[in-house]
Parts: sequence; C-alpha cells; structure tokens
Amino acid sequence: MDIRADRRALHQIPELDRELPETFAYLSGALSPLSCRLFAPMPGSLCAFFDFGRDSAIAFRADADALPIQERTGAAYASRHPGCMHACGHDGHMAILLELARRLSLKKALPHNVLLVFQSAEETSGGAKDLCDTGVFEAHRVKAIFGLHLWPGLAPGVIASRKNELMARSCEVNVDIYGKSAHIAKASEGIDALAAGVAFYQKAMALEAALPPEIFRLLKFGKFQSGTVRNALSAHTHMEGSLRAFQDSVFDSLAQGLDAIGREVEGAFGCTVTVHRTDGYPAVMNPPALYDRVMAAVPFAQLDAPSMTAEDFSWYQRYLPGLFFFLGVGDTPALHADTFDFDETILRKGADFFEKLAETML
Repeated sequence: MDIRADRRALHQIPELDRELPETFAYLSGALSPLSCRLFAPMPGSLCAFFDFGRDSAIAFRADADALPIQERTGAAYASRHPGCMHACGHDGHMAILLELARRLSLKKALPHNVLLVFQSAEETSGGAKDLCDTGVFEAHRVKAIFGLHLWPGLAPGVIASRKNELMARSCEVNVDIYGKSAHIAKASEGIDALAAGVAFYQKAMALEAALPPEIFRLLKFGKFQSGTVRNALSAHTHMEGSLRAFQDSVFDSLAQGLDAIGREVEGAFGCTVTVHRTDGYPAVMNPPALYDRVMAAVPFAQLDAPSMTAEDFSWYQRYLPGLFFFLGVGDTPALHADTFDFDETILRKGADFFEKLAETML
C-alpha cells in the first residue's frame, strides 16, 4: 500500500468518537508487518513503538475519528458508512503516520526511539487527555510530541506554524433567562425575558470589546431564541455561543465576566439567569524553545496569526513539550463540509517533514 491508497481506504470506513473497530483493524493490519511493537494503551487507541535502542523517544500523533456528516463529494472512494464522513482530514493524518511507519521500519538507527500514536475522540470528548493519563509517554520516555492538521486556504504542501498561540482554548456557552409572561397590554405584570436577553447580549459584546486589540480572543453568540407570540412578553430567552481565547487568564476573565453580567441582569430585570459553559479544550500553544529548535533543524513557514478553532492536541502539550503544524491543502471546501476533499499528493509533504524530524531531533 502507499499513502494515497491508505488515505482512500480509511476514507471509506469513517467511524465516530471512540468506537473505531474497522479503522483500528486497518491500521493494525498495515503496521503489523513492520519492525515495531503494537499496543493499545486504552480502548480507542493504537500505538506503534519503534525501538532504536535509545534512552528516550519522540512521538507523532494522528487523530482517527470522523464526523456525523453525510458525504456529498461523489468520489469513487466516498464513505461506505451512511451518515459518517472523514470531513476533517483525519484520514490524511493517519495515512501520513502509516507512511512514516514504513520509512522508520527501513532505518537502522535514529538518535531516539519513535512512538506513533493513533487517537480517537478528537472531535468529541478529547481522547488526547485520556491517552496522556495512561502514562504511555512516561513509560516510553517521550521527550516531545508532534502533530499536524490539513489546512484549507494554506498553499498546497506548505508546512506552517507559529510560536505560542496557534489554536484557541474553546468552550460552548449557553445562557437561559427566565422571566414571566404577560400580555403586552399588561406588561407591568410580567418580566420581559427578551429585553433581559438583549441587555445580556449587549453587555457581553462590550465585555469582549473592552480587551486590547492585540489579545486574541472571541466571544460570540450565534443563536438567540425568545418568546412565543407577538403580543405577550417572553418568559424565556435561550442563547448559544462560544468563548475562545489563548491565555487562561483572558479566558477566565471573560468567563467570570459573563457570570457577573448574569447577576447584573437579574438585579435589573428581576429575572433568573443561568450561564453554562462546557469544559472544552485548552489552547494549542507552541513552546518557543522547541519551536526554535525545530525551525533550525527542519525549516517551515511561519504564520502571522493563530486560528480561533480548537484542537485536543493541546492536552499533549500540557503533559510534555509538543509542536503542532498546519499542512496546506490549498483552495478546498472548508473543514467539516460535506464536500471536503483534497489533492492527496500533499500527504507526502507531511510524511517527509515528520521523517526529517525523526532523523534530526535530539
């Protein structure tokens, strides 16, 4: 098999969350003939360890789960699983690591051992954190970990990254405001949850706008529902949005600010306000020292600004030094689109980059 065949085979068998039996069966079949030790630190994972007799190791990670999307590419290799699609490039990430594994299997010596990590649940509950908690990196004396993501809008085959902020800490924000319905002719007898919601929204936008422009952050609401009919005050407003930042201090300040706005709106309108936030993922922050070492050894392009999207590779960086990169796929449909596809020739660029890292990083 080659890298293109791997990608197309994996593209046809997308699976969700942590239940990836066909995917891991394919990966195991491709890796088992190679000179590596295969093992699963936990359900929904697969690792391949290449032992070159060294005292330490570096790791490379690929995410393996797909999305609950009905594919509409019309490709001959389209998903065979209704309602599931590799619409985020994870099939490409896995194919890159399989190609890297074949190359590693031919090498007689490297400056360190190499651990390849295939992980589930990147799109859902953050399988990276659970994998870190198994102790697999400590057991194999892993000193650094590397990963990449296919990236629309970046020139085909270009490897790019940046120091510090790369991908945001993110959480979902749900706001519920409960008032009291009354006919608008007797509005004084009710508590207007719609008006309270508007006030909450305006104050939240002012909270985010008050931060200096050089601080990367995002607080936006995409859904606002309130009321039932035109001539009655709303008894309930529901809002859904997203909070994203890079520094924990900025994130926490905005989160606490939303709670304070809720209390302020309660006092002003006499309503009840609840603000709920999901845990989300930490920010992907590339450590400058490791960044500089890799740039000196295997040069890559530098990005001017980070992405406000999220990635659970950030959990690895909480446990050990790690760098994350983007691999350009050019002008393609957006990630998570039901028509997402790409020119597979760029995958070799990712495998070449990882191979050079494996050969040169100390």
